Amino acid sequence: MRPPTTFGPGLTARLGASLAGVDAELARRYPGDAGGRQPVHTVYAPADAVTAGTVRSWGDRALAALDEHAPTAGALAAALGLPAGLAGPVHDRVRAKLAAEPVEDLRIDFEDGYGRRSDAEEDEAALRAAELVAAGTGAPFAGIRAKSLEAGVRDRGIRTLDVFLTALVAAGGPPDGLVLTLPKVTHAEQVAAMASLAEEFEKAHALDAGRLRFEVQIETTQAVLGPDGRATLARFLDAGEGRVSALHYGTFDYSAACGVAPAHQAPDHPVADHAKAVMQVAVAGTGVRLSDGSANVLPAGTGEQVRAAWRSHHDLVRRSLARAYHQGWDMHPGHLVSRYAAVYAFYREGLAPAASRLVAYTGGGRGDVLDEPATARALAGYVLRGVDCGAVDADEAARATGLTRRDLEELVRPGPAPGAPRNGSSPSQG
Repeated sequence: MRPPTTFGPGLTARLGASLAGVDAELARRYPGDAGGRQPVHTVYAPADAVTAGTVRSWGDRALAALDEHAPTAGALAAALGLPAGLAGPVHDRVRAKLAAEPVEDLRIDFEDGYGRRSDAEEDEAALRAAELVAAGTGAPFAGIRAKSLEAGVRDRGIRTLDVFLTALVAAGGPPDGLVLTLPKVTHAEQVAAMASLAEEFEKAHALDAGRLRFEVQIETTQAVLGPDGRATLARFLDAGEGRVSALHYGTFDYSAACGVAPAHQAPDHPVADHAKAVMQVAVAGTGVRLSDGSANVLPAGTGEQVRAAWRSHHDLVRRSLARAYHQGWDMHPGHLVSRYAAVYAFYREGLAPAASRLVAYTGGGRGDVLDEPATARALAGYVLRGVDCGAVDADEAARATGLTRRDLEELVRPGPAPGAPRNGSSPSQG
């Protein structure tokens, strides 16, 4: 027998009709992560210095540094403070990564790392960059950072982008893994202008609408707080009309803009934490990804200096990962050692606890934590990131969780997570 109710039969329908627009708007703005691999870092190199051998050169230099300054698992553990049980697997995986795929994301730089050159020289560099990207750089993700859309360099930035993309089309079209970076954005209209350039290029070359997307670098205070005192990043996403793929924090430009003394400019400074927290809230649920900035203490000099720089960088990377910044920028081949060591240790040490909670959540056992669907999505996403970056093997993750990759991807999707408890035992606290 159905219990008595108060609301009339038409009320639900009327409310549904009144909220239909809101439902559609929320679905449009917050589709959740589209899935797929996110690189753990971006390496940027000046456009005049990049060659077909750059990625391999970085890997070889990183391997040489590892062999010289941490040739054994114990030496790496001592340098970075790794737990003894992780040292062997992490050392082995770092070495294998540096040998097979040392750079995950290569950004050919026409901005700060390149400076101002003659038009002929920059045109030639843009053509050469297109040839390299079209042929394959050795990194699964690659592209350029042109100059910004600020008045003083706008025309040159647009021209470099045009030359690069036009040459890519002539070489067969934009490849998978192409990444474009827009630096020093200060106003939403600059994002809109970049989106307009992408749209015009697509139309001119009959590319699929939305094929060209771009990252926005957050390097100015105006990108975080507008002159009217309101947060601006959500406007950036709107202005990009679905083309903004990521927000990347620019450590040193942003710190300098806030008046931070050079000796204190770092990814863990309070001004950096504030900016990145605003970025994080602005993109939550939108599918736009995040990247932390770089550290400028280079692993060079004596063995003691190299290991000290590694430890500093390792700790910064770990800190970013704990704060849900899964990507960062690296400035030196030696940083690859501490980057991958930090990433691999982070995911390997957390696999067993995450797997145990997933097993309990999906009904395969009992755990000490009662997880909600949102946390189950985060747990599944954590495992997938560990597999994608090479910290964990796919079969290792499957054995630990009892779930296939498809199962994990289903859990990550927005909405009620598959496998959620059906008996009402999960509290609703989210």
